[in-house]
Amino acid sequence: MVDVLLKDIRKSFGSMEVLHGISIEIARGEFVSLLGPSGCGKTTLLRIIAGLEGVSQGSVEIAGQDVTRLPPEKRDIAMMFQSYALLPHLSVAENVRFPLRMRGIGSREEQAERVRAALETVHLSAFAERRPRQLSGGQQQRVALARAIVSNPKVLLLDEPLSNLDARLREDMQVELIEMHKRLGLTTVFVTHDQEEALSLSDRIVLIQKGRVEQEGTPSDIYARPATHFASTFLGTANLVAAEIEGHGENAAARLADGQVLPLAGADAQPGPAMLAIRQEDVTLLAAGSVEGALRARVRTRVYLGARSRYVVELSDKELRVLAPNDSVFEGGEDVMLKIDPARIRILPAKET
Repeated sequence: MVDVLLKDIRKSFGSMEVLHGISIEIARGEFVSLLGPSGCGKTTLLRIIAGLEGVSQGSVEIAGQDVTRLPPEKRDIAMMFQSYALLPHLSVAENVRFPLRMRGIGSREEQAERVRAALETVHLSAFAERRPRQLSGGQQQRVALARAIVSNPKVLLLDEPLSNLDARLREDMQVELIEMHKRLGLTTVFVTHDQEEALSLSDRIVLIQKGRVEQEGTPSDIYARPATHFASTFLGTANLVAAEIEGHGENAAARLADGQVLPLAGADAQPGPAMLAIRQEDVTLLAAGSVEGALRARVRTRVYLGARSRYVVELSDKELRVLAPNDSVFEGGEDVMLKIDPARIRILPAKET
């Protein structure tokens, strides 16, 4: 069953149109991330679902009801903001209870039970009487999450809730969100510009660019089969290499600007100019020599990352980035060979339309 249905959503601020006819279906219990760079329109779209922004055109349905003209409090949604917006003079328990009081949900005893259950869900039962200032950033984030789920909304909206946390806390909260979603099964719409968050948390990603849906699908589908130049470079930061495709099917190959030829056997290739999308981790670095099907390149820079290193290598007229394990180390200026699995190469149009 569809819990959130967006039909041809358009939004203008004055003469500037920021959303250009976005249509999305979100199934009940699905965790969907709206992913894109700053200014792409994803937060505006979330605010439209919440009722905090009106539409210039289109409609919003939640659980089969048209809510396009309804205020936020009539939509049975909960929204968690980036700032958490906790009330400093109230205890943790009273912060969580606040939306129940404002909407007149349940008796005082029922509200207390809901608060207890929500705090238990986010593992903060022992902190019920503390004030927000007595909590760490991660604990404050959990209080805001408990407040969002306490009313058992039809849809949970999350606006970059992890962006204020340090790297370790962000990882911990990603795990918390995954486990909470599995327990509660809430339909969740999550806004982020962080590709790692979107990949790790989502059932489905909607990639947005300049107010339009660029691509949507499961994290693995979008990562392995990006449909556009933008999808290739924003999600996973693929290398884009211009080439001329020669031959068909098992005999297909890509000729680069310097004349080197990269086999494309098994790839979906059509003769003519194209752009090759090659993930950093799909390139194997080998010592210089004669390696069938490999390309000659030169290391420009090595960046040590712990378990792996990121190399910047010069290939043809292009710089490529390569993620490689540290079992073999290559230094700047060293000649190397690049071995790329043809099945991992994504062939895109030479130019975006």
